[in-house]
Amino acid sequence: MKKIPKRYLLVLSLILSLGLSGLIAPSAQPIQARRYRFSRINHQRRYHHWTYRKHVNYRISRSRFQIRRWTTHIATAVNSSASAKTSSLARLNYEGSQILILDHDQPQFSRQTLSLHHGAWQHYGQLDHENRVTAANAMLNIRLMPRRGREPLHVDPTGWHNKRISCGWLFNRSHLIGYQFTGKNNNLRNLMTGTRQLNDPDMSQYENQVAYYLRDTSNHYVRYRITPIFRANELLARGVHMEAESIGDNSIRLNVYIFNVEPGVTLNYKNGNSTVH
Repeated sequence: MKKIPKRYLLVLSLILSLGLSGLIAPSAQPIQARRYRFSRINHQRRYHHWTYRKHVNYRISRSRFQIRRWTTHIATAVNSSASAKTSSLARLNYEGSQILILDHDQPQFSRQTLSLHHGAWQHYGQLDHENRVTAANAMLNIRLMPRRGREPLHVDPTGWHNKRISCGWLFNRSHLIGYQFTGKNNNLRNLMTGTRQLNDPDMSQYENQVAYYLRDTSNHYVRYRITPIFRANELLARGVHMEAESIGDNSIRLNVYIFNVEPGVTLNYKNGNSTVH
């Protein structure tokens, strides 16, 4: 075999080196640049995602705080404005009619508390100086309704001295805002000692009307207020004042007072004791 001159070998090696550098180097450099650019973009995306989530969480927590503050303010205003009517209802005595229709069945809500600006909400008044339950207010909607079954009740409201009578137990732990509306169960701020007659059928017949209306569509809202009526320092309520008003139509209009009595039983409202005839 004929030997190749060295000058040819040098020229060939130079051509190969130049060709390889032209083929490899131009493609290697953009890969590194793209990797850097992509890593920087991903970092920026992660940062913006984190700041966005932080902003959203702040807005949500702030909204929840504003709603709590608003419902507390509304409940305070409503309770203070209704104090005169509460005292007048406390002076009523049962004279054979257990349910009284008030103000031609028109509830007395202020325009401010009928607003849907804050959507559905619920507020339960603080216990008073006798540990008695006070008014419960809500803007009811199907979104507040519970999705699970009710647990047994075990807390005792004031005046709880239960006994068996001919038709069963004399007293029920009566919800102010029924469990079917908000799912509040063993909450002393939502329970009072009520007779069987008061709880069912008297209160439940109105509650079921409201519940049926709410379940019809998610766009239905009902302003709702239940006020237990006590006389002086008595531990057993004389009755309950129920008010309800549907928003946007006249389907629900309710303003009644229901006496907390039981046929054939004399109640001692001072402490909750009773005598069966």
